[in-house]
Amino acid sequence: MKVLIVLTSHDELGATGRRTGFWLEELAAPYYRFKDAGAEVVLASPKGGRPPLDPKSNEPGFRTDETHRFEADPEARAALAHTARLDSVSADDFDTVFYPGGHGPLWDLAEDPASVRLIETTLRAGKPLALVCHAPGVLRHATEPDGTPLVRGRKVTGFTNEEEAAVGLTDVVPFLVEDELRRLGADYSKTEPWQPYALTDGLLVTGQSPASSGPAAEALLALLTDADGALAQHPDDKGVREAG
Repeated sequence: MKVLIVLTSHDELGATGRRTGFWLEELAAPYYRFKDAGAEVVLASPKGGRPPLDPKSNEPGFRTDETHRFEADPEARAALAHTARLDSVSADDFDTVFYPGGHGPLWDLAEDPASVRLIETTLRAGKPLALVCHAPGVLRHATEPDGTPLVRGRKVTGFTNEEEAAVGLTDVVPFLVEDELRRLGADYSKTEPWQPYALTDGLLVTGQSPASSGPAAEALLALLTDADGALAQHPDDKGVREAG
């Protein structure tokens, strides 16, 4: 099993003068779900090299067992220091793709043609895809072959308007994830702020907030393996599952 994790390269939080990037828990939790399942994990970002870490995600109140494990893991730290350029990777080389959040993706990955192409190619090849927290906003320009929004009619979740208001960034981010998914015609749902909540609709997995990172990764692994533990591809699977 080979997993691609796509991280942001954007480090400026609008015009606030503050820094952003990817959210550490949203990388660390899925990273170890995949590694512990025996997967090969490759990290990529639009610019390649070391992607920016949202400094807030490494404050004591947001650290977890997985973030501590990641920071103490030389192999993981080396992978993070040398991410591949996103436009150099191909969906053909991976069994699945996972997008962590953080605010950064709203600025770069949401508008990146290589990211859009990766998302569309992955799903059209019958391979599962997961995005968590702010990352479901990266789906905004992805379409079906007929040009309709990829999320139209799909059951999805993502960072809520309430959660964005709670961190005081409603008027800073380029768009609100919840509003954008609803605008595109998605069947958006959510649970209480900051609680684990992940949805699986066919081959698409979405998670609401940082606490959803592990459940989203587990849902992705469930799509990848059938009852015998072999890779399973279900391009026509329209089932919807909820994890919280």
